Amino acid sequence: MFGLNLPVYATPDLANGKKIDQQQCYSCHAKKSGFGNGDMIYTRGDSKVKNLQNLKSMVAICNTELRLDLFPEDEVDVAAFLNQQFYKFK
Repeated sequence: MFGLNLPVYATPDLANGKKIDQQQCYSCHAKKSGFGNGDMIYTRGDSKVKNLQNLKSMVAICNTELRLDLFPEDEVDVAAFLNQQFYKFK
């Protein structure tokens, strides 16, 4: 068992995900929606997010492209919060 590195998965921190969404995601999405409501991007009919993996990928893309400097565990927290709040994927 020496040298065996198993990943450790912590339970997502939904409060942290919500905080990050409110502080870093909402205002950008509000501008993109054109209506001043950052939540509309998550609930629009033509959403690109079709499953949990898409959601995780979109969070990672935003983090990278917008240089949000989120840690991987923060990305997990944001995706978990958004899934609980809007998407409800299993």
